[in-house]
Amino acid sequence: MSVVVTAVFHPAEGKRNELIAAFEATIPGVHTEQGCLLYAIHDAADGTITMIEKWASVEDLDAHGSSPQVEALRAAVSPLVGAPTVVTRMTALPTGTKEQGEL
Repeated sequence: MSVVVTAVFHPAEGKRNELIAAFEATIPGVHTEQGCLLYAIHDAADGTITMIEKWASVEDLDAHGSSPQVEALRAAVSPLVGAPTVVTRMTALPTGTKEQGEL
């Protein structure tokens, strides 16, 4: 069963553009990881950057957590955030149509 994750990043004062650039530089590496179905950042109205991820399995997500790609991402992003990142791991509760009721 696939797993969806959201990670909300709080850019440090004046570091928003640098944070986005750090993601742009490192996300392509994550896209090469086994089981990565979605790994995308989104600009939120409250000034945060939200990453939405989808992994083919819990095992793939767990492997991602210690991969060289995510280590590079963490190293690039860590000095650019001003508050702890809020990460939420979820499993789908499909409702309605397959296309509209499940990410």
